[in-house]
Amino acid sequence: MSESNAYILGTDQLELHRLGIQHQVWATEAQKGWDLAHFNAGQTLLDLGCGPGFCTQELAYITGASGKVMGVDKSEGFINHLHQIAKLNHLSIDAICTDFNDLQLAPNSLDGMYCRWALAWIPNPEEILKKVYDALKPGGRMVLHEYYDWSTHQTEPSIPGLTKAIKAAYKSFGDMDADLNIGRHLPRILTELGMTVTSTRIMAKLATPKDLVWQWPKSFYESFFPRLAETGYLNQEDVTNALRGLAQLENNHGASICCPIMIEVIAEK
Repeated sequence: MSESNAYILGTDQLELHRLGIQHQVWATEAQKGWDLAHFNAGQTLLDLGCGPGFCTQELAYITGASGKVMGVDKSEGFINHLHQIAKLNHLSIDAICTDFNDLQLAPNSLDGMYCRWALAWIPNPEEILKKVYDALKPGGRMVLHEYYDWSTHQTEPSIPGLTKAIKAAYKSFGDMDADLNIGRHLPRILTELGMTVTSTRIMAKLATPKDLVWQWPKSFYESFFPRLAETGYLNQEDVTNALRGLAQLENNHGASICCPIMIEVIAEK
């Protein structure tokens, strides 16, 4: 697979920056999930779909020198970035560039797994989760953060050009061979694997123009709307209108963006 197809939003420097913003917005939610799952020093953890490794790095500080984190992603650029992070910070990280389908995991080798926004983009999440389940030790836990309902993504006030582009993005995701809202199915899938779901919680973000959360949808719009023109879901005029609408919204001090609703599912083997 070419690097250009490694991730739906790309893997270039612009996307690396966007992912950094995204991680800052969601870091406390990730840390809460890891705490609930009792991730700690000496463990071996898997960061599935690690991207450039923002969470991998934090997990490696948790597991310490006596533990290890395996960061897995199919983007060579992201994995090279993670190699540099591990070397610079002297962290115990195995950065692995592979497709999930080709990932090899030894039975009973993992104490835990974290996965954020990776299962929503693949056609066979049940198969991949089974592979991770087989690699978990008894008592090992999965922490999963995925979309529960992307259609909740909307702005107040509604601006026609921006709303059109958001709906086009949702349609483009729906046309993929994957389930964008996989999060709502995870409790069932994990239970059918034989795991015990120990915790679920809805995670919602409401952005206002002057806060950090606003930068998450804003950076997504600026990155993804032009790609929708390239793939025919929008035309260039639509993109211009959408970004103009974003600027208009940002100058409205009473405005808000309801970001897509997420779910956290924690399960134990």
